[in-house]
Amino acid sequence: MTALFSELPAPPPLADETLRIVPLGGLGEVGRNMTVFEINGRLLIVDCGVLFPEDDQPGVDLILPDFSYIEDRLDDVLAIVLTHGHEDHIGAVPFLLKLKPDIPLIGSSLTLAFIEAKLAEHRITPLTLTVSEGDIEQLGPFECEFVAVNHSIPDALAVMIRTKAGNVLHTGDFKMDQLPLDGRITDLRAFARFGDEGVDLFMVDSTNAEVPGFTTHEREIGPVIDSVFAAAPGKIVVASFASHVHRIQQVLNAAKNHGRKVAFVGRSMVRNMGIAEKMGYLTVPEGVLVELNKLADLPDDKVVLVATGSQGEPMAALARMANRNHKIEIGVGDTVLFASSLIPGNENSVSRVINGLTRLGAKVIHQGIARVHVSGHASAGELLYCYNIVGPENVMPIHGEIRHLVANGNLATATGVPRENVILAEDGGVVDVKDGVAKLVGAVPCGLVFVDGSSIGEITEAELKDRMILAEEGFISVFAVIDAARREVLAGPHIQAKGVAEGDEVFTAIEPKVREALDKALAEGVSEEHALQQAMRRVVGQFASKRLRRRPMIIPAVVMK
Repeated sequence: MTALFSELPAPPPLADETLRIVPLGGLGEVGRNMTVFEINGRLLIVDCGVLFPEDDQPGVDLILPDFSYIEDRLDDVLAIVLTHGHEDHIGAVPFLLKLKPDIPLIGSSLTLAFIEAKLAEHRITPLTLTVSEGDIEQLGPFECEFVAVNHSIPDALAVMIRTKAGNVLHTGDFKMDQLPLDGRITDLRAFARFGDEGVDLFMVDSTNAEVPGFTTHEREIGPVIDSVFAAAPGKIVVASFASHVHRIQQVLNAAKNHGRKVAFVGRSMVRNMGIAEKMGYLTVPEGVLVELNKLADLPDDKVVLVATGSQGEPMAALARMANRNHKIEIGVGDTVLFASSLIPGNENSVSRVINGLTRLGAKVIHQGIARVHVSGHASAGELLYCYNIVGPENVMPIHGEIRHLVANGNLATATGVPRENVILAEDGGVVDVKDGVAKLVGAVPCGLVFVDGSSIGEITEAELKDRMILAEEGFISVFAVIDAARREVLAGPHIQAKGVAEGDEVFTAIEPKVREALDKALAEGVSEEHALQQAMRRVVGQFASKRLRRRPMIIPAVVMK
């Protein structure tokens, strides 16, 4: 397998009639999916999603794809094709359209409805083109045929991209549930037709490539949810993605069966379910759905709350309930149902929320102890079927961490794809396709772009490291006033600490040594502020390391008189 796990050179200039593929997110991580296709000077983007921060990225709200590769070529972008309406595929669209608002968006009706509502909050009115399975659109040198695929959200699409350099089949996120709630299955007949036509590169969802067998049918979850409702003595809180229309439908059905009222909690949940109901993708039983403020009039055993926060997001409704800073109070007799998969990297956050809810007396039910959710991604058995049906010349696993990409590549080779024709690329890897040959030819810069409050891309990895040091090791400031002319210390040094277990008095013993270091530096003719600050930093740092066994952030300050 051709793999990008180390530094690669910059790619060569793109030759005429050659298709270049550059993933800017989603390879080596679960989220931030975005891929750029280029041929003959024109660009096509497939998906533009966000990644949610992990514990070692404090203060970060979202992580975007790195747009720098295309930032000076936005006039060459023909369209953004959106495979489905999940945040990790559409969440970064507003940030890209702020750079160029008139880039057309192409997707299914529900996908575009979700992104249009999101863009309205950013005061952007997009150009859109609604497509359905079977539609073919000519976008400059790209011919795109859209194919129905089954996923954990309605209206998901795969896309066959035809160019003079070759054909690429991009699955988006998909699975092969043969009993989906909406009856819309993955169109394997289209996949087979593409195989007969010739697929030069098959870009395949890797998220569940390590999971053996086949993903459980969605219909098997309904009875499990119903049994949870039957056994719950108090209020029920269901945590789910704000776009999981099928799961919310099952919750509404169970609520009707057990005489409970349902209220949605969280702006995105209210918005998305309202859209889904209006468009006919969600059927709300009569009299079941109520406003959140009406629940206070009902007994707990008649209440269901459907909330965001299934991934432990600290500002989401569920985490705030667990921390007792939400108007919804959780207590003994209540049941909390996590109706979603655990995204890799969120384990600690979710565990904290589960522990917090359990401490309050709630019974917490999650995928680890009951089959209350099934994944929206194809497991290994389904992927093997796809490889055998499509028979691709080359394979490029997408959408997953490194281990998922490798596992998917191994599945492809097991079905007969030559090992050298399986391309394992990370974000920024550049793949060129021409005459049935796909090669990894280099890499472009592709970093993480952090959204932190109102700032976008201003927070760096180094600054996040500083935040972690502050959180884990604490902060020490040391201050002194120097008479520059007489080369002597007028005041200080004074040492203060924050976030260090020991009180400031522990530093009393070190202050004379800091003074000695300053006196010595001044006697040697050192007069530059930075050099004097470093002299203080060294003494305090050595003391903190040896005596306190800590590596705090040390901020020295020298005032020259």
